Amino acid sequence: MHSTATSLSELAHQFRLRPDHLEFYGRDKAKIALSALQEMPCRGKLILVSAITPTPAGEGKTTMSIGLAQGLKQTGHSVALALRQPSMGPVFGRKGGATGGGRSSLTPAESINLQFTGDFHAITAAHNLLAATLDNRLHFKTTRLDPERVVWKRALDMNDRALRNIRIGMGKQGVQRDSGFDITAASEIMAILCLATSYDDLRDRLNRILLGYTRDGEPVLAEEMEVTGALLAILRDALKPNLVRSLEGVPAFVHGGPFANIAHGCNSVLATRMALGTADFAVTEAGFAFDLGGEKFLDIKCRQAGFAPHVIVLVATIRALKMHGGTSLTDLDRPDPAAVARGLENLAAHLDAAQSFGRPVVVAINQFATDEPEEHAVVQAYCDSRQVPCAVADVFGAGGLGARDLARLVVTAAGPEPRPFEPVYALEDSTEEKIRRIATRIYGADGVDFSPQAEEQLANIRRLGYGRLPVCMAKTQDSLSDDPSRQGRPKHFRITVRQFEIAAGAGFLVALTGKILRMPALPRHPAAERIQVDSEGVISGLS
Repeated sequence: MHSTATSLSELAHQFRLRPDHLEFYGRDKAKIALSALQEMPCRGKLILVSAITPTPAGEGKTTMSIGLAQGLKQTGHSVALALRQPSMGPVFGRKGGATGGGRSSLTPAESINLQFTGDFHAITAAHNLLAATLDNRLHFKTTRLDPERVVWKRALDMNDRALRNIRIGMGKQGVQRDSGFDITAASEIMAILCLATSYDDLRDRLNRILLGYTRDGEPVLAEEMEVTGALLAILRDALKPNLVRSLEGVPAFVHGGPFANIAHGCNSVLATRMALGTADFAVTEAGFAFDLGGEKFLDIKCRQAGFAPHVIVLVATIRALKMHGGTSLTDLDRPDPAAVARGLENLAAHLDAAQSFGRPVVVAINQFATDEPEEHAVVQAYCDSRQVPCAVADVFGAGGLGARDLARLVVTAAGPEPRPFEPVYALEDSTEEKIRRIATRIYGADGVDFSPQAEEQLANIRRLGYGRLPVCMAKTQDSLSDDPSRQGRPKHFRITVRQFEIAAGAGFLVALTGKILRMPALPRHPAAERIQVDSEGVISGLS
């Protein structure tokens, strides 16, 4: 039997990756040299997997992405995955591991869920080196920055509410000022790494990072810190996509991990291009639901990268639909077709949003053991009424075999080369109009309100010439509205933008809505409490 490393080498060879393209990290994972892209023009059809609004019942978007890819392989197609890396924040927090589940998982799951190849550590280190350099220059008074107008925080790949707001420089150890931490998944350097297309592009984006302002309100960019070369050195290997595989041997380019509720929610452009260059179909995902990750994938990532999905797959579960229909978490195992029917309003909202981009949409019902046929029939009948293809897929229990029907629907929907997609807004639109269009067309809001602070920041955005940038909405993932308690398809609500952040290096503005924060917190009983390592070094409790 071949070793895992040999198997990964053989898999890479099947997809036209040469040995000199591979840099192995142990026996079961490798980085791919960027030079490989020069020999693999994009030839595949891109499949975007998103989902309905998440609930504690689970939707399984990543599991479905892996299962669909395995189903495409089962039906005789060449396929590759392009997925995000898990952050240790949710791994140790509420969510647990994020490498799929059951027969539709990535391997080595434990490594991917933890340190993997060190990309998150590199991003964290680069972010904090820039912060340390900034504070060092404040100490020696060799910067134009006003200490009270610094906007660059520090980063940590962990959920930690105590670090949201801090006072630094205490005890005569520097210039005292207020600051805080963002989770690494929300770091602008994470977004930059995911959107950069080369080392030169990475350098340019790092230089453009806005660190703060002078006393006269003039912007101070990272280029003035004169450490861009050091940042590039830290990020050199992190920019290379990672190659692993699914349990059924589908290659997976797993790279980058911005959250969709506080960042742009998509894996790297480079990993997606590698998947498109190696296979006939490239399956990628954007979380959380389509109103967040899906919209940002199209309006930010696709706009910058110059590609677009051939098909959008929306994942739903009977359990989640019942929760959106008013069923409590404790009653989800009880058959209730009427609750499923009520919950279809949430699926309808995401279907409307996805179809507005002019792309074919397929609904995937992620099957759970507690589902009943009559509950599946409710969803199937609704999709039939809208002429939307729909398939039940048992990807957890049966892997690719359980996704063959779904795979056939996706192949049929992919069809010929699609026309250019229809973005929600034009770059020439004002920032206010961009947000209004997202809120009304994608969320179903009646309108948008801006706090006095946000209004003041908008004026500054226009003054500095950043008004043409796309908008990354920081919004709760638990509702189409900015109120996480409103499930289903809320009506008669408005979105409130309380403040803006300028991510000039990434190339977008961040609009923070409701009570959303860029440093999550641990729940009362975090997932870390159930993780163990036995005497043989085997990890349990990660999934």
